[in-house]
Amino acid sequence: MARFSGRSWAPSDPGATGSASGSRSTGTAAGSPGGRPHGRHQHARTARPKPVRLHSVAGQVFALQVVVVLLLVVAAVVALVVQSRNDARQEATTRSVAVAQTYANSPGIVEALRSPDPSAVLQPSAQAARINAGVDFIVVLNNDGIRYTHPNPDRIGHKFVGNYQPALSGQVVTEEVTGTIGPLVQAIVPVRAPDGQIVGMVSAGITIANVSSASERQLPVVLGAAAAALGLATGGAALISRRLKRQTHGLGPTEMTRMYEHHAAVLHAVREGVLILGGDGRLLLCNDEARRLLDLPPDAEGRPLAELGLEHAPLELLAAGRAVTDEVVMAGERLLAVNVRPTDRNGGPPGSVATLRDSTELLALTGRAEVAQRRLRLLYDAGVTVGSTLDVTRTAEELAQVTVGRFADIVTVDLAEQVLEGDEPPTGALLRMRRAALAAARDDPPFHPVGTVVEVAPSTPLAGTLSSGLPGVEPRLAEAQTWREQDPEGAARVLAHGVHSLVRVPLKARGVLLGVARFWRSERQEPFEEEDLVLAEELVSHAAVCIDNARRYTREHAMAVTLQHSLLPRSLPAQNALEVAHRYLPAQAGVGGDWFDVIPLPGARVAMVVGDVVGHGLHAAATMGRLRTAIHNFSTLDLPPDELLGHLDELVNRIDQEESATGGAAAAVTGATCLYLIYDPVSRRCTLASAGHPPPALVRPDGTVVFPELPTGPPLGLAVLPFETVELEVEEGSRLVLYTDGLVEDRQRDIDVGLELLRTALSGPPRTPEQTCADVLGAMLPARPQDDIALLVARTRVLPEDRVAQWEVPADPAAVSGVRAAVAERLERWGLDEAAFVTELILSELVTNAIRYGTGPIRVRLLLDRSLICEVSDGSSTSPHLRYAATTDEGGRGLFLVAQFADRWGTRYTATGKVIWTEQPLE
Repeated sequence: MARFSGRSWAPSDPGATGSASGSRSTGTAAGSPGGRPHGRHQHARTARPKPVRLHSVAGQVFALQVVVVLLLVVAAVVALVVQSRNDARQEATTRSVAVAQTYANSPGIVEALRSPDPSAVLQPSAQAARINAGVDFIVVLNNDGIRYTHPNPDRIGHKFVGNYQPALSGQVVTEEVTGTIGPLVQAIVPVRAPDGQIVGMVSAGITIANVSSASERQLPVVLGAAAAALGLATGGAALISRRLKRQTHGLGPTEMTRMYEHHAAVLHAVREGVLILGGDGRLLLCNDEARRLLDLPPDAEGRPLAELGLEHAPLELLAAGRAVTDEVVMAGERLLAVNVRPTDRNGGPPGSVATLRDSTELLALTGRAEVAQRRLRLLYDAGVTVGSTLDVTRTAEELAQVTVGRFADIVTVDLAEQVLEGDEPPTGALLRMRRAALAAARDDPPFHPVGTVVEVAPSTPLAGTLSSGLPGVEPRLAEAQTWREQDPEGAARVLAHGVHSLVRVPLKARGVLLGVARFWRSERQEPFEEEDLVLAEELVSHAAVCIDNARRYTREHAMAVTLQHSLLPRSLPAQNALEVAHRYLPAQAGVGGDWFDVIPLPGARVAMVVGDVVGHGLHAAATMGRLRTAIHNFSTLDLPPDELLGHLDELVNRIDQEESATGGAAAAVTGATCLYLIYDPVSRRCTLASAGHPPPALVRPDGTVVFPELPTGPPLGLAVLPFETVELEVEEGSRLVLYTDGLVEDRQRDIDVGLELLRTALSGPPRTPEQTCADVLGAMLPARPQDDIALLVARTRVLPEDRVAQWEVPADPAAVSGVRAAVAERLERWGLDEAAFVTELILSELVTNAIRYGTGPIRVRLLLDRSLICEVSDGSSTSPHLRYAATTDEGGRGLFLVAQFADRWGTRYTATGKVIWTEQPLE
């Protein structure tokens, strides 16, 4: 590019000098700058601090030529204009003096001045002389400066404007003035008489504009030469542009500059050495990597290869002039892979291109890449493995197991005791921990086992790590002393085992210190380094978050389980109708809404309930508590199972509506299942109803197991039809088994399979309810229950016939006395003589009310159970109400007396009427 630019400037000198005139000043102005600007421009392009951003190289040449020609033309024109002005002034001065002197010396001028009327004599001759001489005015003056003649007659007699005083003393005066006709030169000469006396003066003047010079005639020549030079420059630029386009394949200067910059950036950025050699063996170009690999001097470019101080092996390959492919040679301590290709193919210039690669560094980089890959794989495996469960101890074990054999040979994880229990870790210094995990490549690690309490000794590296929260490394344990203060005897065992390096990293999550993880090396010979701390911190930070999540889950799970257990019955009520055993197992993955209950009912009956709220968590547990409380409240009304489930269904719907109204639609119950069963030990009948719950199992005394068919209604909260009740007659000694679906159904087992397994577990010889619970759970309990399990086993009992007495009562008030007598006799037989008076009083009031307000048939029944139960039934569904009679009332005190003497009393409705019952304690 520089070569073409130099040639394009060569023709400029002759054109410039040839266009000038022969004057020396013009030639100097045109010729003196002819070479210097070119030289300066070429020097600037050679230095090339910043590329000139013009449209093309030819355009740049043309623009420079135009600038030079214009400078030359301007200089010539300026010189011509200055010369023309000087010549015009000189010409005007010469002509004005000559005309003035000629006229002053003309014949008769003296006589005319002395005549009486000089103006009349001189005005015509002065005008004729002015016209003939080609001046603008000839003015004759007297010695006082008064005009005798003037081209404008009006000014005759006026004072002359100018400096005429020197002329009175005989001098010739010339001056440049600006008159009414423009800038002019005027001359004033004296008029002498023959005796030498000055009798007047003559002034002649001519404007400078009316004077022409030779310089003005040279201006067209200069402009023509300039036009010719511009034409030559345009033609030359066009030729250069065409030639450059052929050589650059149509690329403009912007593209060429960008290509050059990109090529230079790539050449010096690649991690391969690149050398370009000329055909004469000289180094034409080399990049930074080649200089580094061959240790080339700074001035290597342009010098022969033999003078660069290269070793024999690489010099021989580079100077061989043949193609070389991946030949490995030694260059100092480097192992270089050399490739050489000639450049004279396809008509290219002679020479070759060589590339160099440092194989030694490639091997080192490969090793580092493999190490980085192994570490990334370890981090990935740790991210997948550590934290698979929400168990603190298991998470610590996963951290130890995933790093043993891959990063360390022995790993110990010590956690604060509060963390292991699910509580908040201590806020102060962590001085007491418990070993949560220990993993080693060998079976005999020299460390305390899991569960050992670790007391942190102050002023030790371990204490420093725990207090500062920063990791630490002991690359050579045998040379370190302070770490032994933590456990001198244990340190001796560790060193004897061959452990030689240690990394300790605190377990911190969300700014809370949970414990410490320590990595030990014994089998590997290389010690831990500072860069190993980064990997250890990554591993431990992920594990710390998982441990903290497990700790928080453990705490919340414990709180939920505590809430759930507080809502479940802590002990079963005392009753004689059933021998009951129960089991409740919460799910390990979360708290559910399973519940069970045993509720004593009037008439020695007992109700058993099992249920399951859909979902898990605190909301399910709290809803379970509400439903259990509601069942207790509904059972006090002594409702049959179908009616009780109907009221419970309305409650669940109301709870869902409340949750939706308060924005808690996501926490709505969305359903619950329930099985409600009432067992009567007198009639041995079992009445039950189900709301979407699995059927109970009935184990007969002979060991056969049946699942009674009962209409299973929809879950609570989803009922659209009334619930139905089923009655079963149960033999004495039978076992009723109530359970939730967590026992018979999970993700790996269908409910039908679960029911068959339950049947198998319940079959066999008679067993106690406790033994039955143990056998069923032992046979069916999953390893990790995904749902709560509630199990209720009840063996039926029957109230002996000698503890039951009943009578038919006619609808006649006179029959009340006979009932009292019969009741007193039966109480005497049962040994309850002391209760006879109160019992007779209660029955008299109840029977009298039945005869007076009820309808037949009227019956009286006495039951001797844990209390004395009196029942009076009739065919009316009207329930009596307790009221307080005034002192003036004659009646209305009967039920008040009953409530005072009985421990409990109430009304139970039946299909044929109602039963009013009372209970009296047995002392």
